[in-house]
Amino acid sequence: MTRQCPPQAPESGFARSGSVLAEAAVVFAVVLSIHAAVWDRYSWCAVALAVQAFYVQYKWDRLLQQGNAVFQFRMSANSGLLPASMVMPLLGLVMKERCLTAGNPYFERFGIVVAATGMAVALFSSVLALGITRPVPTNTCAISGLAGGIIIYIMKHSLSVGEVIEVLEVLLIFVYLNMILLYLLPRCFTPGEALLVLGGISFVLNQLIKRSLTESQGDPVDFFLLVVLVGMVLMGVFFSTLFVFMDSGTWASSIFFHLMTCVLGLGVVLPWLHWLIRRNPLLWLLEFLFDTETRIYLLAYWSLLATVACLVVLYQNAKRSSSESKKHKAPTITRKYFHFIAVATYIPGIIFDRPLLYVAATICLAVFIFLEYVRYFRIRPFGHTLRSLLSLFLDERDSGPLILTHIYLLLGMSLPIWLIPRPCTQKGSLGGARALVPYAGVLAVGVGDTVASIFGSTMGEIRWPGTKKTFEGTMTSIFAQIISVALILIFDSGVDLNYSYGWILGSISTVSLLEAYTTQIDNLLLPLYLLILLMA
Repeated sequence: MTRQCPPQAPESGFARSGSVLAEAAVVFAVVLSIHAAVWDRYSWCAVALAVQAFYVQYKWDRLLQQGNAVFQFRMSANSGLLPASMVMPLLGLVMKERCLTAGNPYFERFGIVVAATGMAVALFSSVLALGITRPVPTNTCAISGLAGGIIIYIMKHSLSVGEVIEVLEVLLIFVYLNMILLYLLPRCFTPGEALLVLGGISFVLNQLIKRSLTESQGDPVDFFLLVVLVGMVLMGVFFSTLFVFMDSGTWASSIFFHLMTCVLGLGVVLPWLHWLIRRNPLLWLLEFLFDTETRIYLLAYWSLLATVACLVVLYQNAKRSSSESKKHKAPTITRKYFHFIAVATYIPGIIFDRPLLYVAATICLAVFIFLEYVRYFRIRPFGHTLRSLLSLFLDERDSGPLILTHIYLLLGMSLPIWLIPRPCTQKGSLGGARALVPYAGVLAVGVGDTVASIFGSTMGEIRWPGTKKTFEGTMTSIFAQIISVALILIFDSGVDLNYSYGWILGSISTVSLLEAYTTQIDNLLLPLYLLILLMA
């Protein structure tokens, strides 16, 4: 989130370029750290990808400034191609290493496929930018072509035929999702955010199709996440296409929306989930949620926190109604209330019952996305009310038709829980700094970003060059995360850092610097980078 000093003169192009270079330096530091930890042919591919993404990012930035990009992207940020391009490849590399250490060859190969898929979608985004740039950037094309050739050659001799087909399937889905969603949702993403979000959705969709066709066995909570996420995305694409041809704000359209939601839920999502878990999904879910007394207490506690969050929204809107200015916006500290509530939600879940937190976060994501559909399409009777209530909490990053920051906050807190390779954690492979991986979202967004924003906006005076972020905010962010790690050690007996304090401090400091310089959605980007560093 943004933390600002008193109003300053507009940033010069040189200052903005300096902030992009600083962001790139932080990303390269992460890439080289992972390369040093892994040091194999795949990590060399990641280095090559980072070099070409660095050069192509400037071409994307120029396209955005000139308004020549194929789609309408969010304009209050740079393209963000470099930091977004490296997330999936680096995540795949560290996942491969952990599963190799744990002696799990299936998930070791899965990590390689994740890395290869991330590199494929990143190269596609680079080719897209170079293809529409005029005049043709010869030097950048040569660098990108050389890096791409190295990556393709190594992957060709490392992946099986089935794995190559899987990568190509994800790439095909990614291309179609780009054409559909970027057209339907203008100004909602930067090129980097689109790569990260749509690349992840494409991979999840392909995994769900693959597992449905092969009837593979697995944990029901994993299938639950896959089916719910894909179901909500398909629902959004269906209604976005439908409401192009009809007015979504009428009662007739609203009734049709609710009926079709029931049809899709009961006729598609539940049967799909039943096919995968071989049980009645609703009975399984009820048994899972109320299986133990601890889970009942946690659910009651989370319900209380959800009520508090709703009361905060209502109270702030009541203040706006009584204010003379109808353009009243919630201050930074007020918006950070939701970060504190998220921290209070996730920490007990991580300590006492991670599978329950896994499923509860999935349900919460589905609710958030559904309510955003209701707000966006103005579905009666709550569409206009939600538009009014949530407009108070908009910031400069909600420049498109969708409000995504609260969804990104949920994703940022949940992804470290969802992405842990659980089959590779049975032999102590998550000892040391890796024991903090489930807390990556809590540390990076819930604590670090919140403290940085509050202290930076209230007491910050020294700005980082080329940004509105402050040195004081970053330092307090690092300090607060260190204190949080100490508290985690006290209250979570399952965490044993094994004297890996230096790596933890370096990881937290690196991600805090990335927060200071990035213009991308930090709620999503920061937890992923901290997860990658801690897992390495």
